[in-house]
Amino acid sequence: MLNFPDPVKLKTKKLIFEEIYKTPDAGTLEQLKELSARRRAFAVNISESSSNTEATARDISDGLNSRFEQDLEKLELYLPLLENLIYNIDLVRKDARMACRTSWSSAFSSSCVLNLKDIVQSATLLRKAAGVYQYLADEMLPSVQSSFSRERPPEATSPMSSIMSLICLAEAQAVTLRKAEEKGSTHGILVKLHFGIKEMLNEATTNLQQLRKGCKNISPRLEEFICSCKALHELRSEKHLAESLEVAEQVGVAIGVVRRALNNAKRKMPTNSAWRSVFKQEMEVVSEKLKKVERENELVWYHKIPHDHELPLLEGKTIVSAIPYKPQMSVYKLVFRT
Repeated sequence: MLNFPDPVKLKTKKLIFEEIYKTPDAGTLEQLKELSARRRAFAVNISESSSNTEATARDISDGLNSRFEQDLEKLELYLPLLENLIYNIDLVRKDARMACRTSWSSAFSSSCVLNLKDIVQSATLLRKAAGVYQYLADEMLPSVQSSFSRERPPEATSPMSSIMSLICLAEAQAVTLRKAEEKGSTHGILVKLHFGIKEMLNEATTNLQQLRKGCKNISPRLEEFICSCKALHELRSEKHLAESLEVAEQVGVAIGVVRRALNNAKRKMPTNSAWRSVFKQEMEVVSEKLKKVERENELVWYHKIPHDHELPLLEGKTIVSAIPYKPQMSVYKLVFRT
């Protein structure tokens, strides 16, 4: 899909758990220090200010060459300890003094991609990411929402996690679709896969509208990103529909579909220059297609061009699903000073 780099630019704030959660217990203190160390190791990888060279990064990551592999390995070490902390906080969270004490830096507020060669691996990672976001939306965030005494950042809400889950699934389908195009799948299949992406993002838009009711400080770029991706894949779906109609010698209908596609795309042109460039390239391809079929129709077919309401409607299909996230927590009792 289109590139949305804002979350990648996010720099996580320094967080030392043993300073936030006071404890008289030596074992608990050791667990909190280990949690801080593992979080710090992951934060170094994702921070733009990291001074590690690629060679150094490989040395400290047991020879893992991919930055994404390094990130995932560090996350897999960090998450079980974090989940254990949340589990123990939940046990005592009736005590108001154990409310959430961490600060936030938001990538989705108004104040503020994967690039893997293996397409199958990319799709799998995106489906796993979708599962993690859905776990947050369904299980984790509802259990801690009462801990927030002021307006939460968008990331700390279930609707935003659901939105991100849907975006990951849409991206996973886009990756899978690219493979289908390389294999020469029929235009009929590609029509449904592209429009399936739009339908997933339609649901993301619904969640975004729900989120706005309780969280006003949402980045307009995120909304434009979702809308632009919907429009782009709708355009591509229309393009393949026109191709399939032309193959079936329904040239007049194909012309009507291409004209409809271009008119819709012009109305939904993004303001972001990078996204606008992608749109223009796609529209140039479709415009050339329109010229070609119009010329053929004038010279050979002489078909009547249907009105918009007479044109076939697009149908979508979803072929990807989230891989459920299963916490790997080992329960260790923590003792806090409240």
